[in-house]
Amino acid sequence: MAQLLPLRPDELSSQYIGRPIAWNDGDSHVPDERDQKRPICVNLNGTLVKTDTLVEGLIGVLSSGRGLATLAGMLTLGRAALKQRVAEIAGCAADLLPYNSTVLAYLREKRQEGHRIVLATAADAGVAKAVADHLELFDEVICSDGAHNLKGTAKAAALVERFGTKGFDYVGNDRSDLPVWREAAGSVTVNARRSVTQQVRELGSPTTTFDSAAQLAPALLRAMRPHQWSKNLLVFVPMIAALALTQTSAWVGAILLFLSLSATASALYIVNDTLDVSSDRRHPRKCLRPVASGALPIPAALTASMMLLAIGLALAWAAGSILVIVAYAVLSLAYSLWLKRYPLVDVFALAALYTVRVLGGGLVTGYQASVWLLAFSGFTFLSLALVKRVGEMLAIERSANKHSNSRRGYRPCDLPLLQILGCAATFSSSIVLTLFITTHAAIQDYRAPETLTLVVPIILFWQCRLWLATVRGNMHDDPIVYTVFDWVTWPVAATILGVMLFAQSGIYFW
Repeated sequence: MAQLLPLRPDELSSQYIGRPIAWNDGDSHVPDERDQKRPICVNLNGTLVKTDTLVEGLIGVLSSGRGLATLAGMLTLGRAALKQRVAEIAGCAADLLPYNSTVLAYLREKRQEGHRIVLATAADAGVAKAVADHLELFDEVICSDGAHNLKGTAKAAALVERFGTKGFDYVGNDRSDLPVWREAAGSVTVNARRSVTQQVRELGSPTTTFDSAAQLAPALLRAMRPHQWSKNLLVFVPMIAALALTQTSAWVGAILLFLSLSATASALYIVNDTLDVSSDRRHPRKCLRPVASGALPIPAALTASMMLLAIGLALAWAAGSILVIVAYAVLSLAYSLWLKRYPLVDVFALAALYTVRVLGGGLVTGYQASVWLLAFSGFTFLSLALVKRVGEMLAIERSANKHSNSRRGYRPCDLPLLQILGCAATFSSSIVLTLFITTHAAIQDYRAPETLTLVVPIILFWQCRLWLATVRGNMHDDPIVYTVFDWVTWPVAATILGVMLFAQSGIYFW
């Protein structure tokens, strides 16, 4: 590919100087209508890539630590100046963008046939040049420059001035590209709405349609992560610990809170995926998530998130647990925006998110979580949070991408310490459970509290097995999800429940 160079002033008409930036390889040839090798101009956002680089840049600014004040100040700028400022702060990881493989294959085929390939985008020069340098596909780049926003009619005028009316083919994706298609000799639509495609065809120019967009519903369902709702089963723990399995009101409250947490959690998962889109693309598995892969556009993702959050709050109101949901949402957002960046703070925040579920379950069922239950669950959840972080770090170490920023502030040398802390938390939870068996509270609740000692080795075995799975590289991104789908968990849970019933019934095993 010819090197991309700034156009020299003598290559431009006086009217073009100061207009949106363009690079080319020095070839001043401008084809006319009769040229069979017309240049093919391709849009970037939504066409060449399955995302909007400006939206991603704004999210990058928000999640970079500069805060809402910086973002609010930038939004007062003009559109072109805003794009330039966002590109300067957030940058563009062109190698990680979700490119449309169908469009790329089409452009490479046309380039082999002798067509000049031009990137014509409203994105800022910093973003456009990063993409062009990465793909090594374009003979020329025409884009916004901080003063002029090259979109719609402005892009059409720039391309007509450069190549002449009907002197180029254009590849675009939405209604804003209609002015460009009107001036193009040939049109290509990419994942456009049916109404847009129909309008393009009515223009009378030859039209090619690429429609490979994934259905939003399956992508949204994946982004909601319904398998993660299993963590919300923790709301039933206080009721089960009290063996109040026949209390209808307790079941109603717990179910409503479970549904509320599930909707709220799905909303926050989508927000988290949006904020983490850049780091997720560096992760060996998270890069396949709908937002990171481009299957779920960010605007659609955020709209769905707001709707799910509204559903979650409505259910929480019905369950009388609105404060629990608000506390969970605030803590979860704080974790996504800030807390996950700080070593150790992140795992304690995760443990707190699990504990909130237990506290909420006690509130809505009427069976308040005791200090002993909170101490036991606190150590257990801290161990599971450390399992999650250690599993992520080990996955990065085993992958080819050693420079991933998914370590979240940890260093490779921290790995042995995190494993020690996790195992210590595991054994601490068993010690708390052992001490509880000898308390007056246990004697009041169980006629044979000594029988509960059988629970200690069972739970210890279960947690140690999780750590073994982690160091062997078998751990899921979320340990609670792993345990729910692990066949050992259910026999262990059934055995523990049986032992608790025997202890309450006064049955001794020795």
